[in-house]
Amino acid sequence: MGVLMSRRQTVERVQKVSLAVSAFKDGLREQPSTRRRAEAGTARQGTLEQEVQEGEEEAVAGPSQPEESSASKAAWERLRDGRGVEPEEFDRANRFTPPAFIRPKRELHDDEPPDISLEQREQIVNDEMCEICEVWTAESLFPCRICHRVYHDGCLRRMGYLQKDSAVEVTETAHTETGWSCYYCDNLNLLLTEEEMYSLMETLKNCKIIPESCLTLDDFLHYKHQVHKQQFERTMPEAKEEQAALQFHALDPDKKGHIEWQDFLSHESIQLLQKIRPQNALLRLLTPKERERARAAFLALDQDNDGFIGEGECRQARHTWFRKHQKEMLSCNVSISHVGPISEGSPASSRNGKSPEKILPATKQEETRSIDWPGFLRENVAYILAARPNSAALHLQPLA
Repeated sequence: MGVLMSRRQTVERVQKVSLAVSAFKDGLREQPSTRRRAEAGTARQGTLEQEVQEGEEEAVAGPSQPEESSASKAAWERLRDGRGVEPEEFDRANRFTPPAFIRPKRELHDDEPPDISLEQREQIVNDEMCEICEVWTAESLFPCRICHRVYHDGCLRRMGYLQKDSAVEVTETAHTETGWSCYYCDNLNLLLTEEEMYSLMETLKNCKIIPESCLTLDDFLHYKHQVHKQQFERTMPEAKEEQAALQFHALDPDKKGHIEWQDFLSHESIQLLQKIRPQNALLRLLTPKERERARAAFLALDQDNDGFIGEGECRQARHTWFRKHQKEMLSCNVSISHVGPISEGSPASSRNGKSPEKILPATKQEETRSIDWPGFLRENVAYILAARPNSAALHLQPLA
């Protein structure tokens, strides 16, 4: 009883502090803005010389050279800090202060194989209190489908992470088996360490990629050509270009003719993780919810319970991680035989379309290799991580 009373007192104290902070912020907004304009003018005078110098260093043409330089620098800083797109004119009134993202650090044992048992199931337990306000109200908490955090929809709105157009979707999916990813898990760029993020930023700068901008197919292919030439010192082959074009269309599911910056950044982040980190290190990034989902998929494929599945079944599983985008379907934890395709051109689409003449040659070749549980995890870990964002885009297109 003493524990219950202590928690209740703590909750009441947090609520009182929240109300006091909100009232204080309301009082600040009612004050005249003359002093703020004067302070802004003084700050601008103090930084004018710095802006001009930055503009000369970046050699940006046009009469608004200082402003463009300052905006570009701010965009790169947001990318470095993992804050994503945050326009300067973004209205922060009536909002909480966003948390400071701390990038992970590599540990000495990260490259060692983790012990992820197939037989030993993991108990999934969500937090009891909202990650933002740390207050418990069970009926209105939204759980993340990737991690253990839970949130109030009101707190998400005040943080700026839940806009009007996405509020209904979050409400509909958060409590379903499909689920919703919180703003930590939705951003694959936050998986990168500071060193990895610096490497990615250098690549983007060398390829003249403008942060927070949309990329057309020509922009995307030009970027891929430049990266390939810098890495291998030769022209990218035609097969690689076709694969890059398929990846672009996977990142543009609505066929808008361009891909959003956040989708491009998530794709490049998961690509960099694949290139730099070994698979054992990637396996350590999986959460208990993701590991349980992988167990369910493997056990559904292992019909004879011998601990092995075919390579074709393993490839089929790669398409299931993106199943969250198929709203008419139920869950990723059902039998693998009921998992639908991610696109009409995928192997799963051919299978569901009952065209065995297109898949039989590949099936015979795939049947020659059996894959156990650890191998299944290693070959699918990148796709499991790539499926974290809420976006309908496929940030890592499975190979046919």
